[in-house]
Amino acid sequence: MTLNDPRNLYSHATNASTGPLMHIRFAGSSRDIALDILEVEGGCADDEIKRAVAAFLDVDVKNLAPMVIERHENGNMTMRPPAVFG
Repeated sequence: MTLNDPRNLYSHATNASTGPLMHIRFAGSSRDIALDILEVEGGCADDEIKRAVAAFLDVDVKNLAPMVIERHENGNMTMRPPAVFG
C-alpha cells in the first residue's frame, strides 16, 4: 500500500503526523488532518487552505466559503463554521 492509497493517505493524515494539524468542524463531524498532507502552511491565504481542504474532503470549495480559519501559535489551525451569538 502506498501513500496514494486512500486508506493509507487517510491514516497518515489523521494518525501518523507529528507536525501541525488542521482541526476541521464540517458537516456535523470533527477531524484532524496533517498540514503536510494538505500541502499548506500557516502563511497560506484562506482561499488556498479552503481549496486544499475541499480537495481532501472531496467536496465543492463553495461548501467551505463561510468557514472561519483560526491560526494558533503552535502552528495548528482550526477551520470551523462562523460563530453565532445571541
